[in-house]
Amino acid sequence: MKAEFTAIIEPAPEGGYWAICPEVPGANGQGETVEEAKTDLIEAVKLILEDRLSDMLRGLPDDAVTEKILVD
Repeated sequence: MKAEFTAIIEPAPEGGYWAICPEVPGANGQGETVEEAKTDLIEAVKLILEDRLSDMLRGLPDDAVTEKILVD
């Protein structure tokens, strides 16, 4: 799955950087460099979205239709 999200990266008071993704509540990352914070944030977004999908699929009736859609 490919999608585009916003990363907000700021210096952390204790050093390094922290990052959040406003489109995915709860997604945040940190790192010693901007690149590390961004990579950590990407992993957090992936984990949250995978978890939300598995939660939603659990308990669906057998006749529910699931398919991929593309949103531009």
